[in-house]
Amino acid sequence: METPACTDTGTSEQPFDVFARACPSRETLEHVTGRWGSLTVGALREGPSRFNELRRRVEGVSEKMLSQTLHALERDGIVNREAQPTNPPRVDYELTPLGIEVADRLLALIHHLEENMTAVLAARETYDGTRGGR
Repeated sequence: METPACTDTGTSEQPFDVFARACPSRETLEHVTGRWGSLTVGALREGPSRFNELRRRVEGVSEKMLSQTLHALERDGIVNREAQPTNPPRVDYELTPLGIEVADRLLALIHHLEENMTAVLAARETYDGTRGGR
């Protein structure tokens, strides 16, 4: 089986294939859909935030993980970081136009899952009952 193409051909065809091992789209998908990436993007859809505001909003994320997540999302063009020349320094994070599009799609999935958690929990209970627990 051939590996799918993963280069920018400049054509209207979709040149990137997330299923191809070396495709850079796979790394961006990981940044956006990983636990901390998806929660950070979702939180920033509510509006610009400072680092500590984000850390409080995304419960459970460590300072180190949030910093790494924000750097990756900024590098991918999903988040914009703006340092204010104040004393003490103030840094604000907000979604870029691309980030807003990503967040809207991600939040649709999140809301769908939240709305269907009763069915998910019932499925887990049935599964665990037939297979002897987790």
